[in-house]
Amino acid sequence: MTLSACPETAQAGIFLAKHIKKHIKQIRKGTIPLIHQYQLNGYNIVLDTYSGAIHVVDEIAYDMIAMFEDKTEDEIISALLAKYGGRQTADGETVSETDLRECYAEIQKLKDDKKLFAPDVYADIAGQFKNNSRDIKALCLHVAHTCNLNCSYCFAAQGKFHGEAGLMSFETGKRALDFLIENSGTRRNLEVDFFGGEPLMNFEVCKQLVAYARSIEKKYNKNFRFTMTTNGIGITDEVIDWCNKECHNVVLSLDGRKEVNDRFRVDLAGNGSYDRIVPKFQEFVKKRGDKNYYMRGTYTHFNTDFTNDIFHMADLGFTELSMEPVVCDPSDPSALTEADLPILKEQYEILAKEMIKRNREGRGFTFYHYMIDLTGGPCIYKRISGCGSGTEYMAVTPWGDLYPCHQFVGDPKYLMGDIWKGVTNTEIRDEFKHCNAYARKECKDCWAKLYCSGGCAANGYHATGSIKGVYEYGCELFRKRMECAIMIKVAENQELAAQGIEVPIEIGGQCNACATGEACE
Repeated sequence: MTLSACPETAQAGIFLAKHIKKHIKQIRKGTIPLIHQYQLNGYNIVLDTYSGAIHVVDEIAYDMIAMFEDKTEDEIISALLAKYGGRQTADGETVSETDLRECYAEIQKLKDDKKLFAPDVYADIAGQFKNNSRDIKALCLHVAHTCNLNCSYCFAAQGKFHGEAGLMSFETGKRALDFLIENSGTRRNLEVDFFGGEPLMNFEVCKQLVAYARSIEKKYNKNFRFTMTTNGIGITDEVIDWCNKECHNVVLSLDGRKEVNDRFRVDLAGNGSYDRIVPKFQEFVKKRGDKNYYMRGTYTHFNTDFTNDIFHMADLGFTELSMEPVVCDPSDPSALTEADLPILKEQYEILAKEMIKRNREGRGFTFYHYMIDLTGGPCIYKRISGCGSGTEYMAVTPWGDLYPCHQFVGDPKYLMGDIWKGVTNTEIRDEFKHCNAYARKECKDCWAKLYCSGGCAANGYHATGSIKGVYEYGCELFRKRMECAIMIKVAENQELAAQGIEVPIEIGGQCNACATGEACE
């Protein structure tokens, strides 16, 4: 399908049904469960069940789709004639019964073509994706269980993960890399995150481990991709040069405005970090060129206007941005509240609209949670299975213990084994194998489940005591982010169409790379 533009009638908000092929525009074929209709930034958007089709429609089609499955054709026509009959469009024509029946026929055709009200074709296979594979593709190396900052909201308890402080030795890290290779099967691309605590407090070992990985890549036909996550305190020219040479990605921690950042991100003496880290980050990104990076912040109850922090970081020259909601004990003063929820949702809408505006002005930026591909991916394997924690992805402590991911480190119930003996607690692995978009009863009728893959297992666990539980607060935020992300794509495609540029939109989900490891991203 291609996009076409009809800006004059779009402004009027009323279209003739005979123009249905113009005003129901197929933006994407992919996978979105159930019908979800919403209005945002002047667009009427319809997301289809399981086909993944996204349609931009006028008011008439929007209302008709909402009634389509519950009422007869005559009942729908009667209701819409009462509402729209005789109304004039921008070209001076009026809405008639004939127009409405033509609109109905077009919607019926979309249904027949399985672009609306499509059946679920994934339920029977959802549990099979992880069953036959024990391959590991990524490790989070906790090279430092210590930190030179003292952020009160830190889930890792200032880098110690509620345990002893410690640094990973080269020998332990080397064995972790060998363990990854031994358990990666046919996968070529292997991901390794340097994490903590603050990994730069063990920078020499990080360098040694990368050198070792590079020395064995060709022998085993592997490609290591390293990520460094840092609070910035330990950044030097050497760190910048090394990371920009060896790291596929870097994650730089900044919470935004000086007063916001320095409220929580303080050193052991209680001094704020903003003035020390921002110039280093700017130099880091300047030298990094077109290589991947993210400025990652955390918003709390004390900065529910977090869009101002995102805009501040963009104004500092950072173009790859992420801002995550804090996850902490509800009794913590920084914890997000129910009263914050509508404010946060509005903030995400403000962010989306500002991103469209800035992009038009040639000063756009990327927001991590709005990065969706409407032209080809991710494949259905990823959309159902999620991040792969506990199966394809594991965290390694400084002492070589294995956990499902960094958010489970230190919890004895989720100790999976170690890098010498491998996964000995197979029950945990099996539990995570069945943790997917279809594993949670609360997700059954959620339109976003194949975007979030059922949500974060750690968040579900901390909220409910089960990895198959649901952190509903996070679900609310995720759904709003997806609405905004899709709206941005709609706006981009409509603007191109208005310029006479046809944008082909092709179905995604056919890639099998994630399951096979071939060219897997």
